[in-house]
Amino acid sequence: MVKQIKNKDGKVIAELLQDEDVTTDLSGKTLAVIGYASQGRGQSLCYRDSGVNTILGLRRDGPSWKNAIEDGWVENETLFEIEEATKKGDIVELLIADTAQPEVFTEKIEPNLNEGKMLVFSHGFNIHFKGVIPPKNVDVAMIAPKGPGFTVRKQFEAGFGVPALVAVEQDYTGKAWDKILAMAKAVGATKPGIFKTTFKDEVESDLFGEQVDLCGGVVEMVKHAFETLVEAGYNPLLAYWEVHHELHGLIAPLAYKYGNVGMLNRVSLTARKGAIATGKRVMDSHVKENMKDSLKDIQSGKFAKDWMDEYKEFGFSKLDAEIAELKQHDLETVGLQTRKIMWPDADKHE
Repeated sequence: MVKQIKNKDGKVIAELLQDEDVTTDLSGKTLAVIGYASQGRGQSLCYRDSGVNTILGLRRDGPSWKNAIEDGWVENETLFEIEEATKKGDIVELLIADTAQPEVFTEKIEPNLNEGKMLVFSHGFNIHFKGVIPPKNVDVAMIAPKGPGFTVRKQFEAGFGVPALVAVEQDYTGKAWDKILAMAKAVGATKPGIFKTTFKDEVESDLFGEQVDLCGGVVEMVKHAFETLVEAGYNPLLAYWEVHHELHGLIAPLAYKYGNVGMLNRVSLTARKGAIATGKRVMDSHVKENMKDSLKDIQSGKFAKDWMDEYKEFGFSKLDAEIAELKQHDLETVGLQTRKIMWPDADKHE
């Protein structure tokens, strides 16, 4: 039975579909996954293990080709170049970088995308912002797991899954919903639950979350907190443990599992009072106004245009330089050394 999500007034604001709500499958269909980075690898292995007839489409001279062979994909049986995989696939899932999708689609996919096939994305970026314009005689749908590909795979292997958003932008065959729901079930997303949305709402909310909170806002917040302690004379290692290590390793997992109130109910009373008293002082109305401005840039397409223009002019070199600059911050220097000491057997610490 579909699970209803209600607001505090009891109004139904969303419905989650789970395993028992999806009765369709992908019998007789070949799913061609294009790309083998985070989502490509994570999703394709889950589809394969779920019994879906899955093949990969990759560049033969790219590093992913070797990685795929190491994972058991077989050249000319389940591993092909992009054009050939597109020809063979009834469903073509495009899981390469947003910046590369327009060119790859135009040159390698569109010429081989016959009538009645389905084109699938895991992010609405290029459909919503018109970087990719599919022909009218194919289905266009989306499954967007709410987590990176390695988490999708890890949760699937644990017998669970990562929740996902699903959407249909173009239903040429009249069966697009059946197919995308079956894909969501095969990747494990219907165990926690899936939510029907639109390409527009997925991409705009996703970009907003990444920029102001998950990846952007939290980095700058932690940097400022670290700098404030160090500038006041506190030891940088103490500052790192206090503002970075505890946030990501201890507090965020509590909030992930129990919600904000549940997290507060599991810390000390002094921490609880300090959070209530000071949180609103730090994250005040000015912060919210900045968030609104960021959302406007996303909704208007300004961010997407600026990003694609930068990529066309500089590739990833400008972004790489900005990340390299961030890496020189003392928070990163101290943190890297500390993680190596705490977890000496880990393969990577950055």
